[in-house]
Amino acid sequence: MAPSWFDRLLSSIADRGRAWVKIPTDLPPLGQARSLAQSLLSEKGEASGAALARALIERYCALDAADRLAFLLFLSEGFAPDAEALREAAERYLAAPSAEAATELAEAAEPPRQELLRRLNMGPSGTAILVGMRSLLIGQLKAHPSLAPLESDLKHLLASWFNRGFLELHRIDWNTPAAILEKLIAYEAVHEIQGWEDLRRRVAPDRRCFAFFHPALVGEPLIFVEVALVNGLSRAVQPLLAAAPAEKPGVAPDTAIFYSISNCQKGLRGVSFGNFLIKQVVEELKQDVPSLVRFATLSPVPGFRAWLDRRLGESARYVLKPEERDAIAALSGGGGAKGALKRLLAEPGWPSDPAKAAAIKGPLMRLCAQYLTENKDGKGPGDPVARFHLGNGASLEQINFLANTAKRGLAESYGLMVNYLYDLDRIEANHEAFVRQGQVAHSDAVAELLREEQRSPSRGVGTLLGFAGRRGGKVTALPSAAAR
Repeated sequence: MAPSWFDRLLSSIADRGRAWVKIPTDLPPLGQARSLAQSLLSEKGEASGAALARALIERYCALDAADRLAFLLFLSEGFAPDAEALREAAERYLAAPSAEAATELAEAAEPPRQELLRRLNMGPSGTAILVGMRSLLIGQLKAHPSLAPLESDLKHLLASWFNRGFLELHRIDWNTPAAILEKLIAYEAVHEIQGWEDLRRRVAPDRRCFAFFHPALVGEPLIFVEVALVNGLSRAVQPLLAAAPAEKPGVAPDTAIFYSISNCQKGLRGVSFGNFLIKQVVEELKQDVPSLVRFATLSPVPGFRAWLDRRLGESARYVLKPEERDAIAALSGGGGAKGALKRLLAEPGWPSDPAKAAAIKGPLMRLCAQYLTENKDGKGPGDPVARFHLGNGASLEQINFLANTAKRGLAESYGLMVNYLYDLDRIEANHEAFVRQGQVAHSDAVAELLREEQRSPSRGVGTLLGFAGRRGGKVTALPSAAAR
């Protein structure tokens, strides 16, 4: 992709600033990078700073893997706040708290490393280099914990630079440049795209695809959003990914199903782009397809299986009604009622066995409803996809059994998927309730799953809510989509 006008401007400034700086050439590559970093932090001129930033970017990109890691350790372990100045600022604040003292303390606490990163960002392609740098850091943190300060500083700065106000939304179709289409194939993180024919299906007339871009990363999408235009709520993903159905003349779609949302940049992991991203896509769809009256997702539940497996390991008898316990025990190959559900779920062929699937359905549906509405310390459920949609103002509309029978779907959630509903009249209210108290807005159908009783071995009859030790917060039941 051609460089942006801003990169061309920075390159021009760097060209002019080259006359005022000395670029070390008598050191090994790693030594050159370290020297340039120190010079960049001490430089005062804008043009000379741009020249140093460009030189440092060039040296960094030329480093081999070992030297690049050594340079990142150099940045992370050095350039820390002045300990004495920080201590004195803290003592002044504690002795006489004031706005001025707090400002001085904040300035003393900020590591010089952050200013170095800001200056590096003024070099051509600086933002892309910093995003790639954080991507590398994320993969190295476990082996090198001392990289954490640098990773934290980068995340802090990127969160400021990549807020929603800077993002641009563009529709992706078959006429989009091939370089972007190739990235859609490469970055699709939810449902793998099986080559160009599959991609053509994803951008067919009954589909829509959008991408969010940032002006500092020319040609590099941040998020891909894939949408199917259908009639009614979709309950399974395999039909959505299948070949185009026969057209039904005169039948306009009434529902937009968001079936894949992929974050493309590993270096921006954990950086929030703000809420209401989906609402922006909804507004685009409303203008493009006036017949649409419902906007919902068909979403994975990536944390459910791990959550459930932990609870089955603790006490399987709490999750079953008596009649379910007997049926599952009979189908699980012996061993008695204790642990029967766990044994049955461990059988690889249970999704294709009608009797076993029927016995498993009730417990799984109830427990998934519990998992997605539990409120952890007023912050809502822990599932990352649930948090994304609930934070964007959606409500939990419907849980779908065996909605994704692909290997990944069974591995993540025993095949369950969820419809989150974006009710345009409720988005802001749902968002506020979730971010303030962790409240999960949900439909009558989900509320019914939560109300279903189960037998408790110690009290005769208990409730499903009691099983997980659900604490604090509230949930709000909304009428189901059918009722609306």
